[in-house]
Amino acid sequence: MTPTFLGIDISKKDFHVVLQKEERASKPKKFTNNTEGFESLNNWLKKQGVEELHASLSATSIYGDALAEFLYEAGYRVSVVNPARIKGFAKSELLRTKTDSVDPALIAHFCAAIKPSCMEANPV
Repeated sequence: MTPTFLGIDISKKDFHVVLQKEERASKPKKFTNNTEGFESLNNWLKKQGVEELHASLSATSIYGDALAEFLYEAGYRVSVVNPARIKGFAKSELLRTKTDSVDPALIAHFCAAIKPSCMEANPV
């Protein structure tokens, strides 16, 4: 099965995603940062034929917590990464542009290249 990576650039009101599969990235897609947006993302992922996924997002305040938990509970691998790591990776790729369309693609590329550690279930 081909590894599939999802880069997520999140803010308080919405989030942008890019899906990377076999070195090819989708166009950026925007969703609202709420339960309806999470469901829309999950439906879109299913339409893209995604079965296994490694999603990655920056640890940006608390804005990504609910989405990370939603994706984890949906059975996907999820990494919440220190933004400094992604910034350092961008520098190593000689990328200085920072926009809503570039950031999720960078995060997906970071996830594919580095394969950061994933969230784990809380011990009972």
